[in-house]
Amino acid sequence: MDNGLAFDVFSRQCPSRATLEHVTGRWGSLTVTALYEESLRFNQLRRRVDGVSEKMLSQTLHALERDGLVHREAQPTNPPRVDYELTPLGRTVAEQLLALIHLVEGRMPEVLAARERHDAEREGAAP
Repeated sequence: MDNGLAFDVFSRQCPSRATLEHVTGRWGSLTVTALYEESLRFNQLRRRVDGVSEKMLSQTLHALERDGLVHREAQPTNPPRVDYELTPLGRTVAEQLLALIHLVEGRMPEVLAARERHDAEREGAAP
């Protein structure tokens, strides 16, 4: 897709779709928002994003770095120290994700009530 054209995430050829997937996937969104407050080393980030495997975190960080959302900085120490932080673009994306996270967390009582109603209706409709 040409940079002079408008991007359309609904088109499968549009590169914005892959970036959206990187950012909104489970590990991408959690990684980006975990880095919002401070830069973190790999293992710190892995502990913060509870449940992510080393392999998935590595792949996620690579994709986010490639998209220009995360900056990886290797310190010339022994052993090597690698820090990850958001770029300005990554911070902007994280702010939007955090707004969505806060919305979802704040509305969880409604979500849980809806789940209960749904499950009760399903159980009542079962033969």
